Amino acid sequence: MQFKHFLQFNDFCREEYEYLFERTRWIKQEFKQYRQYWPLSDRTLAMIFDKNSTRTRLSFEAGMHQLGGAAIYLSTRDTQLGRGEPVEDAARVISRMVDLIMIRTYEHDIIRRFAENSRVPIINGLTDEYHPCQIMSDIFTYLNTEEVLKAKSWLGLVIPITCVIPGYKQQKFLILKYMCQRLLVMILILSG
Repeated sequence: MQFKHFLQFNDFCREEYEYLFERTRWIKQEFKQYRQYWPLSDRTLAMIFDKNSTRTRLSFEAGMHQLGGAAIYLSTRDTQLGRGEPVEDAARVISRMVDLIMIRTYEHDIIRRFAENSRVPIINGLTDEYHPCQIMSDIFTYLNTEEVLKAKSWLGLVIPITCVIPGYKQQKFLILKYMCQRLLVMILILSG
């Protein structure tokens, strides 16, 4: 079976994002109309958190539930990963038991190694280097606001800095890199 990991934003091409955004619009419309749509029935997502996040956990769990699937929360503190099990071994074992894995961790190399040894697709919930789900969510939100729908192109963009939370101890250059990455992606997507 052929599948793709989502480790950084450029893992997908523009056509894939256009399809994904269109499909997301349709699914949201179905949900708002209280129509049941369960394409993930009998599918399970493992969510591995090295970095805790209320919003990430709730959004992935709610999304899986709303699409008919199940989500399992795993903290590295409560698993063998927290006791020194090699990432490669954990990837092989966990990916045999679930259909999809989301990881929120520190070093991007951890998620890369996990993906190299997984039998199922891996989603990057956040690493110190990349936050592709947030970028994708921001773009979807921008593309679906009334102002953007009316305007065919933008010359200036206001980018909310949702990744900077009070007490977030990230080096300034990484935050700047993240903001620039988001801005560049937004310009490329919106410039059409």
